[in-house]
Amino acid sequence: MAPKHTAPTASTKRKAPSSDKRGDSDRSKKAKTVTGPKHRKVNDEEDVASDSDASGFSDSGDGGAELKQAKASRESIKPNGNGKPVERAESSREAHAKQKKLAQERKAAKPLADEVHRTKKLWEKLRRKSHVPKDERQQLVDELYSIITGRIKDFVLKHDAVRAVQTAIKYSTPAQRKQIAKELQGTYVQLAESRYAKFLIGKLLVQNDDEIRDIIVPEFYGKVRKLINHAEASWILDDIYRGVATKEQKAHMLREWYGPEFSLFKPSSGTEIRADLSKILAEEPSKRGPVMKNLFAMTNGLIQKKMTGFTMLHDALLQYFLNLKPESEELKEFLDTVKDDENGDLLKNMAFTKSGARLVCLLLANGTAKDRKQILKTYKDTFQLMCGDPHGHMIILTAYDVIDDTVLTSKTIFPEILGKNEEKDIENIIFLANDLNARITICYLFEGQSKSLFPASYAYDLELLAEIHELRKKTSKKDADVRRKELVAAVSPPLLAAVAASPKDLVATSFGCQFVTDVLLSATGDKAAALEAVASTAEGEPTPAPAEDADPLYPPPPHISLTPHGGKMFKTLIAGGRFDKAAGAIKRVDPPLNFADVLYPVIKDHIVQWATGPSSFTVLGLLEAPDFSSKKELLKLLRSNKKTLESAAVGAAASTAGTADGKKSKSKGKGSQPEKGKSGGNQGAKLLLEKLGA
Repeated sequence: MAPKHTAPTASTKRKAPSSDKRGDSDRSKKAKTVTGPKHRKVNDEEDVASDSDASGFSDSGDGGAELKQAKASRESIKPNGNGKPVERAESSREAHAKQKKLAQERKAAKPLADEVHRTKKLWEKLRRKSHVPKDERQQLVDELYSIITGRIKDFVLKHDAVRAVQTAIKYSTPAQRKQIAKELQGTYVQLAESRYAKFLIGKLLVQNDDEIRDIIVPEFYGKVRKLINHAEASWILDDIYRGVATKEQKAHMLREWYGPEFSLFKPSSGTEIRADLSKILAEEPSKRGPVMKNLFAMTNGLIQKKMTGFTMLHDALLQYFLNLKPESEELKEFLDTVKDDENGDLLKNMAFTKSGARLVCLLLANGTAKDRKQILKTYKDTFQLMCGDPHGHMIILTAYDVIDDTVLTSKTIFPEILGKNEEKDIENIIFLANDLNARITICYLFEGQSKSLFPASYAYDLELLAEIHELRKKTSKKDADVRRKELVAAVSPPLLAAVAASPKDLVATSFGCQFVTDVLLSATGDKAAALEAVASTAEGEPTPAPAEDADPLYPPPPHISLTPHGGKMFKTLIAGGRFDKAAGAIKRVDPPLNFADVLYPVIKDHIVQWATGPSSFTVLGLLEAPDFSSKKELLKLLRSNKKTLESAAVGAAASTAGTADGKKSKSKGKGSQPEKGKSGGNQGAKLLLEKLGA
């Protein structure tokens, strides 16, 4: 007798018995080989199948009988109204509900379960600041503080409850913040290592409270070497070092990079804490070997881990480099470590910190031509960010001053900071002209280290440039003036094209006017189009009547003759050069600009308004220009309006916004009197009258 088939699934049908005797015999042989427990399992399934044969027949399909599942499967099947089996949906829901109930029970069994649940509810309301009235928010904050006070340590290490504590700090009073900071004393290292609680430290320090800072920062003393390598703590530690710690606290933290003894043994009270490694080694020369070894091991470890964005790391690298002996094996190993960093992440990150940028500048100044080329290549696609950075722009200036291959410098740097297509060129150049740092990267080639480009706040930049210029005497061969002229020749064409294409945008600001003046005086090439474009900005009546449809919130920009920077720009361009203090005269450029002849036809119809307005010195400059061809015509116009000039000189124009030399009027009100020793009225108009009388 052939063995019976095992029951198929509920959704399949058994085919009609085959008449193939060979197939039947094969199945019989397989059934006979089953012995032991497996054989019993087959028999059980056969019993189930025999039970189902009585009622499972169907005339549908190919004439076969529909078989049901075994008893174990039958529990999950329930026939519907059509007699077809369907799965029970309740089983999965019940299982999910049971799991959810167990999870809630586990949460409820944890310490402070009810308190944590309530704080989360309060946080849900408080985090939506715009949806909670101020009075209600204060009530919620008070309730939150009543829950967490005295139990802060239990809350801050829970990933969900710590958010509520951060919100409490956000809306807290200074006294409440200090209370929390004191309550957490002794746990800040643990908090820094927590994935979520580390942000609580930042919340406490962001308020710039000196007392809280002095509570938190000393807890990291002696643990810097460990924490700087920690995946979570390293970032909050560096944030504290960079933005919060005092100079003495920074020295405490950086000294620990020099070896374990600096972590274990604290300086005696009253002694000056300093991190300058050269002074430490000068006092104890015997420590040089182990200190330099420990410092290199610490820095190299972070570089290999790709953790190169830390300000503390850049400070440590600078200290290491400054104490290396020239042409030593240590120096070669250090240079290889910096240059061989994969993807150049180390050099790119260093460009945006003070110590890192200084280190890169020193590497460029001390390096060979091959080293300099490799460093420039690393900064590809980064120069535009660097030119606007307070520290990164110094690397670009150093490249100008030390790299002899000016073709390499111009092809690598200029296309990025100026733009790689015509549409972007003008936008980038307008940004360069008006950004406080970016403008230095262009105007430095024209002005050098002038005070107008490097005010007192940029004293550090001048100190670093002096150091670089001293080093390049040994490492660079090309004359500095020749190098500068070659770079100016390379950068001039796109700058002149930008001035010709968008003069109004450039002359709208004082920095823009300074930029235009530098380009027109010092650039090389055909300047005719740029000069005409700049002169066109003076078109129109200097004091037009206000438009009826003008928006009072967004008034139109003033005419360029009414701005101090505009008058100063025109005066300098008409003079054809800058005033040389040593020579006591204006040093004219060659070839001369002849800007007076370009500007006069544009302002001729409104020359009297220019002569009696804030830019009266522009008209005076026209009369004094040696290359002005319409001097007689201008004098005739001024003589015919002599009375207007006299009234302006007496005091009718004393309340003007400023003068052409860029100095604003010092009058503080309508009835203010001129300062002692100074007469009122338009000084430019007075000088024009003197010219007419001569």
